[in-house]
Amino acid sequence: MTRAFPITAIASVDIQSPDPERHAAFYRDVWGLEPIDHPGDARFFAGTGADPYILALVPGESPGLAAVTFRCASAEAMDQTLARAEKAGCRRIDSPAPATRPGGGTMVDFREPNGCVIRLVHGDQPRDPKPTRIDRATRLSHVNINTRDVDALARFYEDVLGFALTDRSKIMAFLRCNADHHAVVLAEAPVEGLNHIAFMLPELEGVMRASGRMRDHGYDFGWGVGRHGPGNNVFAYFVDPEGYVVEHTAEVLQVDDSYEVGGPADWTWPPGRTDHWGIAPPKSETCKAAQTAIGFV
Repeated sequence: MTRAFPITAIASVDIQSPDPERHAAFYRDVWGLEPIDHPGDARFFAGTGADPYILALVPGESPGLAAVTFRCASAEAMDQTLARAEKAGCRRIDSPAPATRPGGGTMVDFREPNGCVIRLVHGDQPRDPKPTRIDRATRLSHVNINTRDVDALARFYEDVLGFALTDRSKIMAFLRCNADHHAVVLAEAPVEGLNHIAFMLPELEGVMRASGRMRDHGYDFGWGVGRHGPGNNVFAYFVDPEGYVVEHTAEVLQVDDSYEVGGPADWTWPPGRTDHWGIAPPKSETCKAAQTAIGFV
């Protein structure tokens, strides 16, 4: 059984781009997303699924995470979530209003305690899904956020946004808002900001083929290919041209309320291992540095 969550999915991520032309070319030609025509300066990209868009590139002087958008179950759920956020001390950036983005609907932004802008959307219209391509993302999988206090921010996601904790490793908390094992991961770090963005592919074979396409274009692995512990998902990490860490993933564990939350003792590896399979090499120094280099806008 899966509870009724007030937030039902991670919908999209906005990132700031100092060189939108180059950055857009990467996500179109290399990462494999579909550009969505829309007025304004932002560049929107969709996967093959029904989400109106899953990534927005916003022009700016330096890289930074501009917003994470979550889809609410109803207008009432959005209003109630916003009220809880304000009661918890979050600063509302604007009032709920018609969205001027692909899909439309109603949107509202506020800044959570860690400093990240959270955008809630309800009533956005799905697009007609495109034929599934094994090596192309269908949707977002999750966003990983750095924080100095994992447990405090995890309580915010549970108490205010209505997420459920699924696992807690030594330095990370995994939280869900639907049957996916996690839509948000919180990582202990010396700075607040973005750790990485993960895109869902149809299956393991797709992760392998998409990784091959990345290497064909001169992008080597930051970490992977491997299989994570919490979530049991296949992963391959890369660093994009503006320094963002992006992940191709597949086969994320599906859970419900009967899932037993694991603790740090449940997620330890023998010496020399970094994943379930034991084949992923250590994370590259470039990838490790990039995972703590992107702050919030």
